[in-house]
Amino acid sequence: MFDRAAAIDDAFIRRVKARDLPESNAGALADAGLSNADLVALFDTQLMSRHLDLMARRTKGKTYYSIGSAGHEAMAAVARAVRPDDMAFLHYRDAGFVIERRKAVPGASVLYDMALSFAASADDPVSGGRHKVLGGKDIMVPPQTSTIASHLPKAMGAAHSIGLSCQGTRTLSRSSIVVCSFGDASANHSTAQGAINAACWAGYQGSPMPILFVCEDNDIGISVPTPGGWIEANFRSRPGLHYVAGDGTDLIDTYATAKRAADHVRRARKPAFLHLKTIRLMGHAGADVEAGYRRLREIEAVEARDPLLKTAGQLVAFDILSPDEINARYEAMRARVMRVAEAAFTRPKLATAEAVKASIIPPKHRDRNFPPAPQHTKKRPPDADKSVPMSRHINRALDEILAQIPEALLFGEDVGRKGGVYGVTQGLRARFGPARVMDTLLDEQSILGIAIGAAHNGFLPIPEIQFLAYVHNAEDQLRGEAATLSFFSDGQFTNPMVVRIAGLGYQKGFGGHFHNDNALAVFRDIPGLILACPSSGRDAARMLREAVRLAYEEGRVVVFLEPIALYNTVDLESTGDKRWAETYVPAIDDTPINIGEPGITGPGDDVTIFSYGNGIYLSHQAASSLQNEDNIKVRIVDLRWLVPLNVEGIVAEAQKARALLIVDECRRSGSVSEAIMTHLFEAGISVPTKRINAEDSFIPLGTAATITLPSRDQIVAAVRTLDEAAS
Repeated sequence: MFDRAAAIDDAFIRRVKARDLPESNAGALADAGLSNADLVALFDTQLMSRHLDLMARRTKGKTYYSIGSAGHEAMAAVARAVRPDDMAFLHYRDAGFVIERRKAVPGASVLYDMALSFAASADDPVSGGRHKVLGGKDIMVPPQTSTIASHLPKAMGAAHSIGLSCQGTRTLSRSSIVVCSFGDASANHSTAQGAINAACWAGYQGSPMPILFVCEDNDIGISVPTPGGWIEANFRSRPGLHYVAGDGTDLIDTYATAKRAADHVRRARKPAFLHLKTIRLMGHAGADVEAGYRRLREIEAVEARDPLLKTAGQLVAFDILSPDEINARYEAMRARVMRVAEAAFTRPKLATAEAVKASIIPPKHRDRNFPPAPQHTKKRPPDADKSVPMSRHINRALDEILAQIPEALLFGEDVGRKGGVYGVTQGLRARFGPARVMDTLLDEQSILGIAIGAAHNGFLPIPEIQFLAYVHNAEDQLRGEAATLSFFSDGQFTNPMVVRIAGLGYQKGFGGHFHNDNALAVFRDIPGLILACPSSGRDAARMLREAVRLAYEEGRVVVFLEPIALYNTVDLESTGDKRWAETYVPAIDDTPINIGEPGITGPGDDVTIFSYGNGIYLSHQAASSLQNEDNIKVRIVDLRWLVPLNVEGIVAEAQKARALLIVDECRRSGSVSEAIMTHLFEAGISVPTKRINAEDSFIPLGTAATITLPSRDQIVAAVRTLDEAAS
């Protein structure tokens, strides 16, 4: 009763031998545009997928993560119905699709490569043994693991990028479409709903969105049934979405409906929803016992609809293969799969931490060289020789970057017509056009999805998240998708992007906890991600250029955090002193600030202050008072790059100091200063050390907005205490 794999295996052999097979329409094959040879080839793909699943369930301890594709094998027909250059973002049950596509790659060892993945071998050509993934660069399938709908936003983004006007290199042709498959349970996820809504939003207003959503509806999500008719009711009448339904247990019908849906998307350049009714065999995954939540007669009723039996019935009905030939083919494939699996089991596994981590940072084998800085434009801005605040430096740097890199795209909520909430992107849409400076719908998951998908198509995305607090609505797009792609693809795929985020505290006149967010922990625990935070205008421009280079040349995911309170700050100590404003230096006359490079100012080493962002501004205010009133010489180290921290540089500066103060405007728990204190302790730094943090509190509105944050007076008092302790 509990070994359903054996029951399904035995039932196939027995029913084929007895000719106990589903009836078939004899004209269906020709009507669908398939030949006898096509049907046999697709059946072989089904057999490969099925026997890989059976093998995985019979080799526990040698294979891992045995979530399977049994019942979904007709996805091979979807692969046949679309073009090989149509990028596909797949459901984790789509081995049939992957196998069918890889069979067309000259010299591909289809089964052996899949077995290496099942065995988590370091020789796995897709992930290098890091996960059982479905994908491959040679088949235009970015690898997917067990994502629950998180791949839909990037699929939507890739589709959107096809229609963008840009002279840069593109992976997808103008006539390509994007295929995105998922299960009926995943369709309920807010991420899926948001991505489908974004695609419909674009299609409804006539923007090109050539994407084919494929919902593989097997009526259940792990153990929770999907209400009957729910998927059709939910998606049949969506504005801007063309709905097509098919039998996902029938290869021929799946091919015919998929071809019809794909042709519609290719012709109309609008989204379509292919609803395939499938079944799930052998439970959710290897450890899942379906009998715990389904009655035996329900399980057996589902198994009776085995898609392999339906294909076998068609092969017999159309006089293509006899029952004996089908069973012989079935057993030959079993032997072939076991033979390659046994060979795969002997191959080496990842054995060191260094080997595991090797692909977190993309290997430097990209063929992109950062283009030269643009020459001075003939039309210089009116304030070209004036000192300007950070917002103007960022604006001009973005202007140069867009001119320098044709593949660069700037987009987000309000960045286009309005020029951003704080005017940082003003004028850029007028100069570079709405295809390169785009207003998006109000959905952070979709904004980051557009970035990830556009990067797959050869663009350099520079998305904006309007406020730091808003990124929490979409953080998995950074953690689970963008930053993990290099890791799970052994460095073959990357997601280059620079995510601009306005954030941190100290705003005047506007705020509350959702606009003044002083927490960075969400970025600090994502391996491979880079976090930059400038404190001055010129630094912002120089660091932004380096962030773009890191993305463009090295395929890195960079978050560029812009302190809102410093956007338009020009004075340091008194009104009109303009000590926090600088003239803009064009890239051609300037040097970048390399990743990890700190900014060091100050006349001495009585007390060294480590800080960033607004903390640097406050520390400079405090330093003037300390120099004038106490003759304490303060050295200020602007960290600039907060992830990864330049630990060696921090320790080197600490070793020069008599005392250390860390000014961290983020909350005490989960802050950058926690990490710095740990590194100083581990390095054996024993001078008097103190840190000033924001309170573990959200930020309120109005005059109370800065009560919980570090202040100039706190810094002055702390330095005096440290100087006395060091004397």
